[in-house]
This record gives sequence, structure tokens and C-alpha cells, in this order.
Amino acid sequence: QAVVDFERLSEHAGAFQGHDVSFCCLGTIRAKAGMDGFVRVDRDYVAQAAELARAGGCRHFVLQSSQGANQHIRFLYLRVKGEVENLVQAVGFDHCTLLRPAVLLCKRQESRPTECLVQKFLDVVARVFPTVYLVPVETVARAMVASVLRPGEGKVEVLENAAIHELEKA
Repeated sequence: QAVVDFERLSEHAGAFQGHDVSFCCLGTIRAKAGMDGFVRVDRDYVAQAAELARAGGCRHFVLQSSQGANQHIRFLYLRVKGEVENLVQAVGFDHCTLLRPAVLLCKRQESRPTECLVQKFLDVVARVFPTVYLVPVETVARAMVASVLRPGEGKVEVLENAAIHELEKA
């Protein structure tokens, strides 16, 4: 494990050398980092990490993005996620897997009251539609590993929430 300073990521290029696969789950929230900080973390840091990984020999980049990611949408969160997906693809990996989970189920140290309420509501909905709105972070992690062990066809593979649930079972 290497600890890096994301503000000076290029100084840590050695940490990205010699790996065939890179997994990226980097992200923050606007409420915590502000608009500029959110964009810097969720787009700029991720894109720079992808570039360093590719320069270091990485052939397969696996990115946790978000359901609804779209660079042309007005909603900042989904627009930035769409932008970073495109930036990562443009780096030129042999294979790129984009996971687009819905609402992530996880235990957090910080309080996010709105997210907590949404999760409680979606827990009820998930009893009828278990793979549509929610996904445990453990399921995403297993799907990320499975996507490397059994890569899909083509250069870019996009896994939406239901596909993440299916791949996790593989």
C-alpha cells in the first residue's frame, strides 16, 4: 500500500508502476468538499491516477462511477461522473470497466441524514426490486474483482446496477 498526496500526485508516479490492473473507487461529496473540491476529487484526481496507471503499464482500469453518469446532464454529480468516465476511456487502456452502482449501502463514520432517509425508503422498495436501487459496497467490490477475472467483450465494459449484482454472484 502506498500513501500519496493527491495534490501532488505526479510526484508519486512510482506507486503506479508495474501493475496490470488498477481499481479506482475515489470520490467525495459536494457537501463535504464544496463544488470545486468535488470536481477536483471525483474527476481530476481520478483522471490523473488513470494517466499515471497507464504510463506505469496498467492494461485494465476498473472505475466505480455512478448510475446515471452522463457528461451532458446539468446535475453536477452525474455530469462529473460522466466526464471522468470519458477521460478514463481516452487514456487508452486495453480494457476499461465502468461500474455504475445505484445507492451504495455502507456504514459511514460521518453523518449523512438525507442519504440515511433515502436508504430507509429504498430498503422497502428493494424488497420488491432487489437489484434496481441499492447495492452493498461488498457486492460492488466483488463485481470489480470478477470483472478482471472474467473481462467482458470489447475495450470498454459498462456494468449497471443489475449487472453488478449478477457479476458479484459469478
